[in-house]
Amino acid sequence: MRALYLVAGLLFVGLGWIGLVTPGLPGTVFFVSATWCFSRSSPRLERWVLNLPGVGPMVSDYRDGLGMPRRAKIIAVSCIVAACVFSAGFAIEIAWVRILVAVLGAIGVWFVAFHIPTSERIRAQRAVSPS
Repeated sequence: MRALYLVAGLLFVGLGWIGLVTPGLPGTVFFVSATWCFSRSSPRLERWVLNLPGVGPMVSDYRDGLGMPRRAKIIAVSCIVAACVFSAGFAIEIAWVRILVAVLGAIGVWFVAFHIPTSERIRAQRAVSPS
């Protein structure tokens, strides 16, 4: 099982790098998945992902229950909307596929906007409430 987690983690890291440079494809979610796999297979690679500049802090925040920064949520929602509008509006000709893309995009927007916590809000709540 350890080898399977290691291979999956490496695959997720590759997808994460692709996601960082490809509009509409998430990157951080793949790094979160990679870190989870590495936590079960390679503590050294887990530390490596957590120490990556730009990516590591977001993965650590997500693992700590802080969610995403507001700016990252705005960018994610904007990318989802732009990709879905382009795909459903211009690139896809089959009606049911257009509808499917629009529905999946709406689910993605809902998930990012309302299900994933906003880190600034969670930090403010933790600062105010006694632990």
